[in-house]
Amino acid sequence: MKKTPKTLAIAGGPQAIKKTPEAVFHWPIVTKADENAVLDVLRRGTMSGTDITKQFEREIAEWMGMKFALGYCNGTESLRAAMWACGLGAGDEMICPSMTYWASCTAALTLGAAVNFADILPDTLCIDPADIEHRIGPRTKAIMVVHYCGHPCDMTAIMRIARKHKVKVIEDVSHAQGALFKGKKVGTFGDIAAMSMMAGKSFAIGEAGMMVTNNRDLYERCVAYGHYERTGLPSNYNPTDRSIRNPALNHFAGLPLGGYKHRMNQTCSAMGRVQLKHYDKRITEIQAAMNRFWDLLEGVPGLRAHRTPPGGKSTMGGWYAARGLYRGEELGGLSCAKFCAAIRAEGIPTCNPGANFPLHLHAVYHDADLFNQGQPTMIAFGQRDVRQGPGSLPVAEKIHEIAYSVPWFKHDRPAVIKQYAQAYRKVAEHADQLLG
Repeated sequence: MKKTPKTLAIAGGPQAIKKTPEAVFHWPIVTKADENAVLDVLRRGTMSGTDITKQFEREIAEWMGMKFALGYCNGTESLRAAMWACGLGAGDEMICPSMTYWASCTAALTLGAAVNFADILPDTLCIDPADIEHRIGPRTKAIMVVHYCGHPCDMTAIMRIARKHKVKVIEDVSHAQGALFKGKKVGTFGDIAAMSMMAGKSFAIGEAGMMVTNNRDLYERCVAYGHYERTGLPSNYNPTDRSIRNPALNHFAGLPLGGYKHRMNQTCSAMGRVQLKHYDKRITEIQAAMNRFWDLLEGVPGLRAHRTPPGGKSTMGGWYAARGLYRGEELGGLSCAKFCAAIRAEGIPTCNPGANFPLHLHAVYHDADLFNQGQPTMIAFGQRDVRQGPGSLPVAEKIHEIAYSVPWFKHDRPAVIKQYAQAYRKVAEHADQLLG
């Protein structure tokens, strides 16, 4: 079919998108059941309790097929606890992809450890397994894998490397609750997993986090590190668990070993219990909507879907922070920034180039002296110097040229989705108007 010439909105033509029903993008879905669950906690004054949180933990563990789950005040602290539980300490190293949110790894510095950043794959935006093994040294304690923007990492390759070198694997599932890798939920492959459940995530219950593991020792270490109320004397709010079996940890009962208070606010866990009942159904609709969007753009020059193969045993879960892959060489060398500017002009204000900032280039991982030792924390405890400058991780460093944001549809509305897909197609197929 011959293409019909169109003038792009950025060049004076009409906008492709005039108005979109807000409900297509509204998230999370809050019902009377959510409200009643939260109000019950408020009326009983049990926000600082743990009875509802423990029920939520059991339900999350069962949903994921894991033995243990532990609720947190936020995802950042669940990740910190997972690092400490895996033995990360002063002078150690942790491998982490450079393309991720800072919470995936910055807490390693507070433990006196260094972060050895790895590059990502250009088609998945997840850590490149081929860039992991050569980074493992005598002080490497853990590999942090991030299922980035909902895309599952290659856990088969990663676990093979980790087991070969006896290194722990921590899965950051903050972007991918419910995503599958080869038919199995992400977060169930490594030694321990942690995740954010803050308001912007696909599993959104407020400012909350969760840790899951099948390893009782790691679970107990996480409890001892920041859940003092589960190990000490009973309080007005919480009975004592007495669930810690490790004598070395029981020796410190009553005070958190890390000096942190990790307890989840029960308004969040109450909402979480309700959300979990509907989550699988809701992300199934998100999957359908996002796959519909990308199916409509199949074969459009310069645009590639950031997704797992449709209909396979791997999925994108709730498809958090949806991205597209950009290949400017197919559009005459048009920059991703100019492409996104044209998309925004068509009435899609959320289209921007890139994703997160490549962390290996940030000053925190080069110069920050967290302990006032007179030298950067990354090298202050006798670690080998693993700091990396520009040019060291080429794929992560060109993220603003290879990826861009796309609409994150929460509901499968074919007419609306088609309209948005046509806007992206319009700009890509008339990119010549943006050149020169």
